[in-house]
Amino acid sequence: MTASEQDPQSLAAAAARVLAERSGVERHDIALTLGSGWGKAADAIGETVSVVPAAEVPGFHASGVPGHSGTLRSIALPDGRHALVIGARTHFYEGRGVRAVVHGVRTAAAAGARTMVLTNGAGGVNPAYRPGQPVLIADHINLTAASPLEGATFVDLTDLYSARLRGAAREIEPALAEGVYVQFPGPHYETPAEVRYAGIIGGDMVGMSTAIEAIAAREAGMEIIGLSLITNLAAGIQETPLSHAEVIEAGREAEPRLAELLRRLVAVL
Repeated sequence: MTASEQDPQSLAAAAARVLAERSGVERHDIALTLGSGWGKAADAIGETVSVVPAAEVPGFHASGVPGHSGTLRSIALPDGRHALVIGARTHFYEGRGVRAVVHGVRTAAAAGARTMVLTNGAGGVNPAYRPGQPVLIADHINLTAASPLEGATFVDLTDLYSARLRGAAREIEPALAEGVYVQFPGPHYETPAEVRYAGIIGGDMVGMSTAIEAIAAREAGMEIIGLSLITNLAAGIQETPLSHAEVIEAGREAEPRLAELLRRLVAVL
């Protein structure tokens, strides 16, 4: 039986068992998926206990995206808790199916995490945003036409991105903006017309991850906080062509600020 054919909860439980064996950490209290620009934050939040190549854990694959580590890292936090840092995000556009996209989130839940931190690099639609700026996700619009929920599974998403956790983030950094994140399928960047559409329907930033993962995290009973790094202005707003190199460079320049923000945030989650 392949990973795609196995019951997703059973596969997540198997992954959590292997992770516990390889890391020596029986339970992880908090999980973070670190997207473009956020990877170095893992070094700031605590002491690394173990680093496991994702391809050695059931259901995971080596990362196919530059800027993602392709590992699962267990970190001991200063207060005695443990954090699981997922550097092996599978994107919807990789064609592995929605189960693969949310396997990291489900594994985190199976490993004991009750809080999920989802981060990404995003294009700014809101004209007030600037490259290098972190923005809290207040809500999302999922334009992938896909859901991680299967069958008659009805999950309320009214307060998907925790108001409590967003409030904690603003106490740490009062100037943090909030916005609505719009997930497109990718991997191509959005056209100027699609960016205008995203703005018309209420979006403030656009990207290719996070929304589907957040839904799975809610199904698993986790409390969720989402953060986008504005890596560039979206198509039709900035005049120069978009490129992934630009995304990586913006993330590199913002790394110190993002690392400090997440370090302080994780301490109060």
